[in-house]
Amino acid sequence: MARGLADVGAEGVLLAGAGRAILLQIADPRVGHGVAEHSNFVDRPQDRLKATLTYVYAIVYGSPEQVAAVRRAVNRAHAPVRSPGNGESMGYSAFDASSQLWVVATLYNTAVTVYEQVLGPLDDETADRMYQDYARIGTALQLPPGMWPADRAAFDEYWNRQLARLAPDEKAFKVARDLLYPVAGPALMRLLMPLARFLTAGLLPSHLREGFGLEWSAAHSRRYDLTMQLVGRVYPLLPRKLRHWPKDYCLGTLRPEPAVARARSGAPHA
Repeated sequence: MARGLADVGAEGVLLAGAGRAILLQIADPRVGHGVAEHSNFVDRPQDRLKATLTYVYAIVYGSPEQVAAVRRAVNRAHAPVRSPGNGESMGYSAFDASSQLWVVATLYNTAVTVYEQVLGPLDDETADRMYQDYARIGTALQLPPGMWPADRAAFDEYWNRQLARLAPDEKAFKVARDLLYPVAGPALMRLLMPLARFLTAGLLPSHLREGFGLEWSAAHSRRYDLTMQLVGRVYPLLPRKLRHWPKDYCLGTLRPEPAVARARSGAPHA
């Protein structure tokens, strides 16, 4: 039986690709400059990660009220992220459809990459269904449905074209260094950063790994392959409740705005 995003998207192991997805996003200056100039996620990366996960989980698993709540939250966060550009920064807007397409594309490609490296290849029917499901993550905001490539072959063409033109600039490089080498934040997060840097470097395309200045060698590659093989053997043995804990936690903390509060704020009803 074919599976889709709802069947595999709750797997906590996909979080191993969080750093990869973020670096792919900020390597595009339309996204990277907005993050560098308007976001505080380097100071509170756990909040940025939780917000992104909560949005994705709500779109896939949430109630209509939860979907409406995360849409409002994301739109509020995106509203100030815009600039007409100047001599030092290109113009950008968080509502730009092509930028939103790239962000969703990084989430999709990263999820598939991590899943297949840990748990093995998806069959074609499941892969097609999961691909179409991912369009909802973008179209729930402002991404026009027609902008999502028609099928996986079309996506591969888009993806390869985008990757070929990416080269982290100074702003993206600084955001990445601040994110991967934090000097503040929760102690547990800083303790896990060497592993996060290692997995991020291993998952990135080689030219972006080099562009972000991430160390890599043949020894790193062998250790990375062994790590993924070990995770692939151990992870499926974990209880489902533990594997799906991130999804259950994020949805459990999401509280739709009461109708009275929505009316006072002028926010639309679900």
